Amino acid sequence: MEKKLKKKLRKPVPEKRPVRILKLVLAAGIAASAVLTVYMFYLYTGIEDRFASRKWSIPSTVYSDTTLLYPGKRINKPLFLDKLSRLDYRIVDRAPAAKGEMQLREDSVAIFLNDLKTPQQRRNGFPVIIAYDNQGIRRITRMDTKEDLPLLTLEPENIMLFFGTQREKRQLVSIHDVPQHLVHAVLAAEDQRFFSHHGVDPRGLLRAIWVNLRHGGFVQGGSTLTQQLAKNYFLTPERTLTRKFKELLIALLLEARFQKEEILEIYLNEIYFGQKGSVSINGVGEAASFYFGKPVSALTPAESATLAGLIKGPNRYSPYINRERCRNRRNWVLDSMYDNQWISAAALKKYQAQPVKTSGYRVSGKKAPYFVDYLSEQLTTLYSPGDLESLGLSIYTTLDTQVEIAAEEALEKELTSLEKANPKLRRNDPARKLQGVVVVMQPKTGHILAMVGGRNYTESQFNRAAQASRQPGSLFKPFVALAALDKFTPATILSNAPRTYTVDNKKWEPQNFEPVTEFSVSLRTAIQHSYNRAIVDLAMRTGLNHILDAIKPFGFTTHFKPYPSLALGSFEMIPLELARAYCAFAADGVLPYPLSLKGIMDEKGKILEQHHMNIERAISPEKAFLVTDLLRSVVEGGTAKSLRSKGIWFPVAGKTGTTNDFRDAWFVGYTPDVLALIWVGFDNGDPVYASGGSAALPIWADLIHAIPQYVSDSWFMAPPGVVQKEICRSSGMLAGPECPDIIKEYFLTGNAPLKACTLHATRPFIEGWFKKIEKLVQ
Repeated sequence: MEKKLKKKLRKPVPEKRPVRILKLVLAAGIAASAVLTVYMFYLYTGIEDRFASRKWSIPSTVYSDTTLLYPGKRINKPLFLDKLSRLDYRIVDRAPAAKGEMQLREDSVAIFLNDLKTPQQRRNGFPVIIAYDNQGIRRITRMDTKEDLPLLTLEPENIMLFFGTQREKRQLVSIHDVPQHLVHAVLAAEDQRFFSHHGVDPRGLLRAIWVNLRHGGFVQGGSTLTQQLAKNYFLTPERTLTRKFKELLIALLLEARFQKEEILEIYLNEIYFGQKGSVSINGVGEAASFYFGKPVSALTPAESATLAGLIKGPNRYSPYINRERCRNRRNWVLDSMYDNQWISAAALKKYQAQPVKTSGYRVSGKKAPYFVDYLSEQLTTLYSPGDLESLGLSIYTTLDTQVEIAAEEALEKELTSLEKANPKLRRNDPARKLQGVVVVMQPKTGHILAMVGGRNYTESQFNRAAQASRQPGSLFKPFVALAALDKFTPATILSNAPRTYTVDNKKWEPQNFEPVTEFSVSLRTAIQHSYNRAIVDLAMRTGLNHILDAIKPFGFTTHFKPYPSLALGSFEMIPLELARAYCAFAADGVLPYPLSLKGIMDEKGKILEQHHMNIERAISPEKAFLVTDLLRSVVEGGTAKSLRSKGIWFPVAGKTGTTNDFRDAWFVGYTPDVLALIWVGFDNGDPVYASGGSAALPIWADLIHAIPQYVSDSWFMAPPGVVQKEICRSSGMLAGPECPDIIKEYFLTGNAPLKACTLHATRPFIEGWFKKIEKLVQ
């Protein structure tokens, strides 16, 4: 019994050690498989989430306005050719055969136009010849059909991109637009068995190890194209076994989830191709443009091999850094293409003999920076900064880059000239330098063609055109004249004699800019010569509150007060608001809204926003014409008459302005087609020791000379409601035969003079007295 009990209580025989280990391995394997499965599911959901959202953050692009060309249009030839260069037209020594090519000839330029796509217009590119002479464009002819064109639109110019923190630039391309030789070149360089493996290529890995061992260093990588995509698109660049393992898993998942063509398309849009300044060039679309100035579909096999060769080391093999090294790398890719039977021996010899030709490396700074800042503020009401940095919007503006460049150059030239002429204006501190503003607008549409808010954007980002408040001085006088037209006429005689006014129990006596002997002058003469005393007299007779009521439709943000000094521009105003207000004089009394944005399209070409001109009537066409005619006399024989000596041969309406102690110098001038406002001064109010006629007016003249396309000899027609009469200059009444100085003057129909001049009617006066005496005698 005891033996049986001991037998029952005996310990079980332990399992053999190998069996136990096998079970542990099996359990560990099952656990590892479970963990791996869960982890791969996690990676898979991450891949799905990434591709379900936007694959890339594409910066939105800001474009200038299009350029309209037609026979008879004046052009500035250097600026015109420079614009073609900025539009990435490449000079060739033959007739252009592909989009983006141009040939310069003695009296013409032959261009194969790029495609045009804006919210307003779309067309495919075609070859044209633009013939010109010193007077402008003579003829525009299609090279393919020999048809003469009455109009031609050049595509808009790229001004800037709204980059995010990564500062990546790419043009997305479809795999269907990628030429076969580019696909072969990339596969030859990076993954020859791409269409055979499933994301990981053991043969390629072993081959790479063998090649590297044979050469005693790293010559060839073992990662497949899919692994590269996994690394670049999903992972950080760190070199660890953990990251490599994740790379392998993601590559397998990508191959399981997507077709080969889809993976290849994503790879071609993702891969890094080098730097343009601080901007990263990504994807074959952007690389084709950056290195060769053409769309990816237009690449040659040799150019495709060059791009494929860059993938291994974009900065090492860049043709902009070492052209010979780039050529050797390209030829290696061509050899690999030949080995894979993707090109023939003849093609190999042909392409390897070709030099590496690029479109030229140009790092351009921020174009029209003050205009772009002004535009950006308006865009923030429509889109968040994140959207602008990622949605790939195409933003079309009103900017004319030729006008913008001319404005920037004219401002810098004349400010430098002022500093050279007067050492008192020189400042070593960039923050205290002499500054200026140029605003150029189309009066009838409100389109801002150019906006220069300062002398150097790098030194000062303060946009004086849209943000500064400065005393306008005499630039305000036309608004006094405008208000006065309800009671008075251009022929009304005003007092130009010394007079003291009381303001808040203080005495104030306006002074003229220069001593004068004429103590009685007409309203026209007061505007023409900018007589302060006469304009204050006009303001007081008109009524200060009436003036304030008259300027309300212009929408000034200045808080004016009914002081006599109002007439002389003593209240600070914003330059852009002044430019806009003057547009009403040039646009038959219609006040436009300053427009910088024309339209927005998404990355698929769908129109999201389309902004049309927004106008409202501020004054009558009759009053607008009378003010314009008054301002024309300023240029014809007044404070702006020096424009004629500067070669301004066409009719212009303009007004100079100078404030107390020469703190501000102004000039605004306009024609029916263009208006430009100029301001010169120091931010801290230091004197510029020059008037508007000598400091600001020359900038206007230089600018207008540089943009002949906006110049014509057309002028404003007198609208119904305006009549012209012959009057006596001295009395402002209808001219009689005895009047010594007879002039023609415009009037509103309702307040034109009806009585003849009595100042010079001596004979009728004497004869009338004789008749009275005869009656008394009788």
